[in-house]
Amino acid sequence: ESTATCEVCEGAEEMTEPLKQCTAWLRAYFCEPERMGSLPIPAFHHPVLQQDSFTRQVLWTLLRDVKFGEAVSYKQLADLAGNSRAARAVGGAMRINPIPIIIPCHRVIRSSGQTGNYGGGNLMKEWLLSHEKLQKEKLAY
Repeated sequence: ESTATCEVCEGAEEMTEPLKQCTAWLRAYFCEPERMGSLPIPAFHHPVLQQDSFTRQVLWTLLRDVKFGEAVSYKQLADLAGNSRAARAVGGAMRINPIPIIIPCHRVIRSSGQTGNYGGGNLMKEWLLSHEKLQKEKLAY
């Protein structure tokens, strides 16, 4: 269980609207997951998310279809993104995800159930999955 409290940095009134959206989204992720479904997805302007590619398709599919507290295998995500034979390409998309946590690449695991790799480190991936599982269980009560 997390003992951290959620705080907004000073000068929040000077933040741009996209930064306010990201801040609200991250606060909800860590402290109020029941609000996540009602928040708008922040505007993303990273080149990876602008180009028409399988990587973009995978990242948007992950963001849209794999909900808080769920996990999906690389192969399952490839299927959801429209190419059932592209599990390795899904792994590549996870490696270049420009906004981890918001686009939840930690939710993508191996078909065996093992967590697999994560750019933030395997302990961080396990913590994020555990955080989501605990929060989802709390919401179920």
